Amino acid sequence: MIDLIAHNLAPIMFTSVMALLLLGYPVAFTLAAGGLIYFAIGVELSVFSSEIRLFWPLLQSHPERIYGVMYNDTLLSIPFFTLMGIILERSRMAEDLLDTIGQLFGPVRGGLAYAVILVGALLGATTGVVAASVMAMGLISLPIMLRYKYNGPLVSGTIAASGTLAQIVPPSLVLIVMADQLGRSVGDMYVGALYPALMIIGAYCTYIFLVTLFKPEWAPALPKEARTLGDGVTSLFVMIAIGAGLYFLGHEVLFTSIASPEWQLVAALSFSVITVYVFALANKAYNLNIISRLAQEVVIVMIPPLALIFLVLGTIFLGIATPTEGGAMGAAGALIIATAKRRMSIAILKNALDATTRLSAFVMMILIGARVFGLTFYGINGNVWIEDLMLALPGGEYGFLIAVTIIIFILGCFLDFFEIAFIMVPLLAPVAQSHGIDLVWFGIILGINLQTSFLTPPFGFSLFYLRSVAPEGRWKDKVTGQMREGIKTLDIYKGVVPYIIIQFIMILVVIAFPGLVMHYKGDQAVPNGDTIQIQIPNSGLDNGGSTQPNFGLPPLGSDNGATPQPNFGLPPLGDNGLPGQAPAPSGAAPVVPAPAIDLSQPPVIK
Repeated sequence: MIDLIAHNLAPIMFTSVMALLLLGYPVAFTLAAGGLIYFAIGVELSVFSSEIRLFWPLLQSHPERIYGVMYNDTLLSIPFFTLMGIILERSRMAEDLLDTIGQLFGPVRGGLAYAVILVGALLGATTGVVAASVMAMGLISLPIMLRYKYNGPLVSGTIAASGTLAQIVPPSLVLIVMADQLGRSVGDMYVGALYPALMIIGAYCTYIFLVTLFKPEWAPALPKEARTLGDGVTSLFVMIAIGAGLYFLGHEVLFTSIASPEWQLVAALSFSVITVYVFALANKAYNLNIISRLAQEVVIVMIPPLALIFLVLGTIFLGIATPTEGGAMGAAGALIIATAKRRMSIAILKNALDATTRLSAFVMMILIGARVFGLTFYGINGNVWIEDLMLALPGGEYGFLIAVTIIIFILGCFLDFFEIAFIMVPLLAPVAQSHGIDLVWFGIILGINLQTSFLTPPFGFSLFYLRSVAPEGRWKDKVTGQMREGIKTLDIYKGVVPYIIIQFIMILVVIAFPGLVMHYKGDQAVPNGDTIQIQIPNSGLDNGGSTQPNFGLPPLGSDNGATPQPNFGLPPLGDNGLPGQAPAPSGAAPVVPAPAIDLSQPPVIK
């Protein structure tokens, strides 16, 4: 019996720890306690199984492993991006964006739903926090959409799904953690996630368009009296055209003296955006009425978050800043925007720093627990057990990806993405490499999968966030004074089903077309190990006629007339006058032999 337990200690440990996590025990303490308990069991059972490689002195490696967690530069970007997102959420940026974009798409059927999706994408690109996105849009847009008779399940599903875009739209915290656990660049992960994220946003908008075609009463257009900013889309297109012209002028004429193409692009883009933004501010401040009020508000509201997105992602994509530096600039930019809008206070800053510290400590504690768990699990050959189990799946590479998709999806219904990333990803990454799967591609697939798990009833976190802010019973509309029906939990579940189907389709598309992610490699050619040739310069032919490499050194065996050989300050070989050595060449300076030193006597100091 003991032999059986010793040989199956890895699956026993994995199953018991996962069961405790699913029961709701604190993750960090469960991982650390499981690691230490099974470490003691493994040491005692090591005499029964050669697969167990644990011994008591190995515990002394934990301080160094924990220090490695705190020394991780990649994870330093998490508090920066978290602070940026919370500051923007506290400064009511989501409210401004929803109001303005809702007015812009107001004349279109389903315009408010389009606005929620686009604002969800913008919040995802600036906040990166699902809870903040879902709750902000639930509080702001849900009452408005219900007021104008939008379908309840459609409203709740759209808000919940749009909030989860923060999981896959850079600078997602999920992608940062994935890059760290997979040992890949955060910048590569961001670039690889760009096309899949845009396709998911497009798929959401396509679904709303189909709803407006077949069920137009579910998503009506805003009535004219509700469009307080009026019309004026033509002015907006004119402003966009002027901005494009200014960019071309700056790039081709004004900033051609800048040597770096990246900085030239940044200078031209900054010149264009700042000029258009200042003009819109002047039009509003002095009532110039040169452009429409709609165009004016769209420019004033949209440019700051878009500029912040470029400050963070653009500099990372162009190679100007690292993700950590980009996060620091984003946090500073969010503070500047909130201060400029006069929405920054000591209380808001204190709350934002408190929330950021809590999240950072949460991530740190889970990482420490995962390190303790990992040392024991690897010491009992748990990684070998996982690898053998996954490699035995039928279907090769695609069979592995489909199996992992199902496993991560099920775990995502119960566990937070931090927990899945720190526990499962380090175990699955070596198997993916054994299949020859690119780890950035693998990380993007897992990221979309975790985004899907936020929506799955009954444990999807996004559903809980929306449930916490959505009115369940009848509620009074503060604007109209009318009593309206609330959103039932069943409505939320029904509303997210189409978006879950869209997410699954996108996972299959990314698996079937890896080029959607692999473009992050650019045009660099991947070397083929079978065709690599290493050529070494030769110095001529030896006596046998074969070519001898000389590695940049003077040829061996050259005669006195050949290229002189370096002597490194020593007398040349063969001319020191010793017996059996060749005499010095004629004309050479006589060599003075060094005085003999008696090593048995102390040195003479003169």
